[in-house]
Amino acid sequence: MSTATPSKLTQLRDLSVVVADTGDYDAIKRLKPVDCTTNPTLVKKALDLPVYAELIERELAWGREQQGERETIVHAVADRLTVGVGTLLSTLVPGRVSTEVDADQAHNVEATVAKARQFIAMYEAAGVPRSKVLIKIAATWEGVEAARQLQAEGIDCNLTLIFNPTQALACSEAGAFLISPFVGRILDWYVANGQTPANIDEDPGVVFVRGVYAEFKRRGSATVVMGASFRSTAQIEALAGCDRLTISPDLLEKLDADHGDLPRKLSPGAADAAAVTPIDAARFAADLAADPMATEKLATGIEAFAKDLEALRQTIRERL
Repeated sequence: MSTATPSKLTQLRDLSVVVADTGDYDAIKRLKPVDCTTNPTLVKKALDLPVYAELIERELAWGREQQGERETIVHAVADRLTVGVGTLLSTLVPGRVSTEVDADQAHNVEATVAKARQFIAMYEAAGVPRSKVLIKIAATWEGVEAARQLQAEGIDCNLTLIFNPTQALACSEAGAFLISPFVGRILDWYVANGQTPANIDEDPGVVFVRGVYAEFKRRGSATVVMGASFRSTAQIEALAGCDRLTISPDLLEKLDADHGDLPRKLSPGAADAAAVTPIDAARFAADLAADPMATEKLATGIEAFAKDLEALRQTIRERL
């Protein structure tokens, strides 16, 4: 086979910023994404990786020396591990590390803002400037409000679990640095409800991201659209040209092994100055309530993130 054509991953890098959806140190080192992400699931997996062994022993030792309420110490160790893993990963990527705030506070503006500030302070204490960090927040109305406050303070946010156009636009209006619409989870819902698309251009996750991208560009929004949660390379290829794409290592490997042609699918159109009625809490709630897929996926997504955080804390309880 001739490899005169560069791999699809190489071609994709010319069209979109490629982000690794992993905390796997070796995979990031090998695949060289621009940005990467860390969350409780990835931190929990990291506990078994030799590269993090020293960090884990150090933080557990710190935890054992602390006085006071055991649960407070467990939570503190979880936070320290999260930032510790993020700090190590920040040395591998030229761009940013997304760090998730507590999903069990997804409906609490004050708690989300406080945790985001705490994470930024911890990163800065570890020598990682805030310009290298994205604070990852679930896109509830409270999450949008928290992001509005944080962005005003110069703390950049990644609003995640985006399934609905109103959700996406509310994040953009709040000045969020970046949104992560979940392509694969949208498709999952439709397939589970007996609606399998005939082709990739009818894939509801692909259609959704294309629509959000077009509307953001039409509005002249500075918010980055980062397609996430992919089930196949076909979904990724169908969004080539999207601002950013966050991709799991196995799909990155597949793109790297494929030397077919990769055409651009998304291009920014011209912005227009059409008047826009800002989204408020009532419209946000009404539009979400009218969208059973988004309502279900946002709720189950938060629940899964919160469960992952609890699993991380439970592992720490056992090891302390």
